Amino acid sequence: MPDSPAGPPTPPIPLTELLAREELGLRRIAGPDRADLLWVHTSEMADPYPYLLGGELLLSAGVLLTDAETDADTYVARLVEAGAAALGFGVAPVHDTVPEALVEACDRHGLPLLEVPPGTPFTAIARAVWRLMAEARHRELRRVTRAQQALAAAAARPDPVPAVLHQLAVQLEGRVVLLTAEGGELHAAGGPPPREERAALVQLSRVVSTDRRPSPASATDTLDGTQLAAYALDGGQGLALALATPRRDPGVHTVAGIAVVLLALLTAPHQGADAAGRSAALVRLLLGASPQEVAPLLADDGALWTVVHARRADGRAPDRLTAGALGASLGSPLVDAGPDTVRVLLAGPGGATAQTGWILGASAPCPATALPAADTEAARALGRAEATRAPLATHRTGTGGLAALIPADLAEAHARVLLAPLTEPLAETLRCWLSLHGSWDRTAVALRVHRNTVRQRIARCATLLERDLDDMDVRTELWVALR
Repeated sequence: MPDSPAGPPTPPIPLTELLAREELGLRRIAGPDRADLLWVHTSEMADPYPYLLGGELLLSAGVLLTDAETDADTYVARLVEAGAAALGFGVAPVHDTVPEALVEACDRHGLPLLEVPPGTPFTAIARAVWRLMAEARHRELRRVTRAQQALAAAAARPDPVPAVLHQLAVQLEGRVVLLTAEGGELHAAGGPPPREERAALVQLSRVVSTDRRPSPASATDTLDGTQLAAYALDGGQGLALALATPRRDPGVHTVAGIAVVLLALLTAPHQGADAAGRSAALVRLLLGASPQEVAPLLADDGALWTVVHARRADGRAPDRLTAGALGASLGSPLVDAGPDTVRVLLAGPGGATAQTGWILGASAPCPATALPAADTEAARALGRAEATRAPLATHRTGTGGLAALIPADLAEAHARVLLAPLTEPLAETLRCWLSLHGSWDRTAVALRVHRNTVRQRIARCATLLERDLDDMDVRTELWVALR
């Protein structure tokens, strides 16, 4: 199941939850009773090792397991080597019972073996796993949402740092400590950690707060079944957030990440008036304020801003370190590193410059109240840069020229009537296609869709508008209206 970029990864499904589905009739007959399932895969290959990612419940009817006495041990050993979580063996039509040699091999190698009764299709098992994963995903999202709200409320208290740490300890059911670069304790919550645990947390904090660059943003360890983790706080002070929790799952990491962002803001050194205003604006935006409400905090009236969207030229996902380095190169600390795109907010009339190893799209300079529109401009410019293989593309405002001769209110009214039949996705596809001179391939790259999807959308636009899009006069009129 694909993960949403806006939330934590889907937690693994405990084998016990699948076995508890009585309608499937599954029975564990060998191996340990605990395993975490990430996928379901069906294969009748004699050696499915090359096609496994790890964490699979592998389903098989043993079609090629003709000599179980000879082949079972090698087969199971290869599954374990590939990282399979469990093996489900379908009884009938090939085998009347699960071969005893397979049972013994799974016990010997520590691989859970499930007996799948004749009346249970493999697709029913896969469907049950996906359903369990969806339920787990929703539980994790609700948990993270509740934690985020609780941490944001704690950050608004008069004593925000201890309040955030206390709330983090409550949400994670563990102990949290804010440590200096030397290992000194600034604040703690959730009870004092035992001596050995505290020493281990201090050691982890030194890993992430080292002066060497690049240094890891986080580090983890385990001590007597307790999960330990340390996270560096940005701000140049060498502070680290250390955690000791009873479990380690994607939700813990996500909630800790939220706390790290808040604590980094709260523990930043004394700021000048401009920087303090920007931090206040960030906090208010996080808590739901509109751009119009926070604009006075960002700068004096009339100040201009530029939004930059960036993706790595090598196609790899950006991390916080590379995103921060890009922001530093562009001269701004206001950086948001997403799953595949980094957004940077530049203050002042100066625009963005090309950066080695990055593809950039920049908006036109705008006042703070127009930042949402500038964000859309930057996204479009990045798509155009990728489509044309340019290191930097800047949004063109479209002012001046013949278009400036048409009164703005009349032009807007005409555009609304002309483009009324189009939905937003169709209008955006048409705008992008026209801007790239009708290139199917470049438009597909810019919009990150298949070229056939572009063709279908443009054909739909022509039908709805009742216009011949091969006519240059029609294209020109539509381009002016879209601008």
